[in-house]
Amino acid sequence: MILSIESSCDDSAIAITDLETKKLLFHKKISQEIEHSIYGGVVPELAARLHAEALPKILAQVSEYFPKLRAVAVTASPGLAVTLIEGVTMAKAIAVSLNIPLIAVNHLVGHIYSLFIEKETSFPMSVLLVSGGHTQLMEVKSLESIQTVAKSMDDSFGESFDKVAKMMGLGYPGGPLIENLAYDGDRLAYNFTVPLHQSPLIAFSYSGLKNAVRLAVEEAGSDTEKYKDIAASFEHIATKHLTMKLKKYFKTNRPKNFAIVGGASANLYLRKEIEKLLEPHGAKLHLSELKYCADNAAMIGRVAVEMYEKQMFTPIDALEIAPKSAI
Repeated sequence: MILSIESSCDDSAIAITDLETKKLLFHKKISQEIEHSIYGGVVPELAARLHAEALPKILAQVSEYFPKLRAVAVTASPGLAVTLIEGVTMAKAIAVSLNIPLIAVNHLVGHIYSLFIEKETSFPMSVLLVSGGHTQLMEVKSLESIQTVAKSMDDSFGESFDKVAKMMGLGYPGGPLIENLAYDGDRLAYNFTVPLHQSPLIAFSYSGLKNAVRLAVEEAGSDTEKYKDIAASFEHIATKHLTMKLKKYFKTNRPKNFAIVGGASANLYLRKEIEKLLEPHGAKLHLSELKYCADNAAMIGRVAVEMYEKQMFTPIDALEIAPKSAI
């Protein structure tokens, strides 16, 4: 079995995955959403302190698996430096005490493999990653062949939801809060400009849209009823930006398999719009289970199973965190 640890941001998670069957034997995640919500976003130092409390508590629940562990995997990149350290330090201690190899996992690759928890992989496919920290389009042929073909020039899709929620004083995380608020709103009430709509580039940008929403919120003032329309219009344009750029991508690329991964892939409006986009192209849409969209240790463990088979280990003294690493 493999023990996997995830602490890249504000979720403390540990999983146990069977190497042969890929079955998930244990998975627990402790969220920090309540603690960070009063600040409207993640406070790194607070997150690190909460990881230091939560991870040992979860680890104590899996001690029965220790004799059968063949490796320990941990998210080493990208993420918040102070929170990555918590998981990596624990992983190193486990590797030394049990004399088992260490596997350093890229968090973004983990999101790709969230599609295959307790399943076999099915590459090649094009993958759109939408999370709080990243928005990028990738062509994935295998674990060793992942090419990024487009990414955000500034804010990410998920980050923009968090920031809009903060502007409205809704709390954190912003994704589900804005999605719920938008449900009863008019998506055409505010004529926000689609980012990069005249640019031939296949790239993403949310800073301009975020600023337009800020002005609309300021104009609305204390009339919070207008927030529903603002949220709906924002969600519509934020998603339309993605689908317009994907249309450009599909003009020269015709993937048979297309996936959306990352925490923001749980957005049902986004899922529906991309499903409509794929229909004329005959591409199959792949989605993670909703419980595995956000950060979790199960996806880290699933990557680690394949890395273990390929003997992709990292010496303990060579493992360092890489907060700004990418694919």
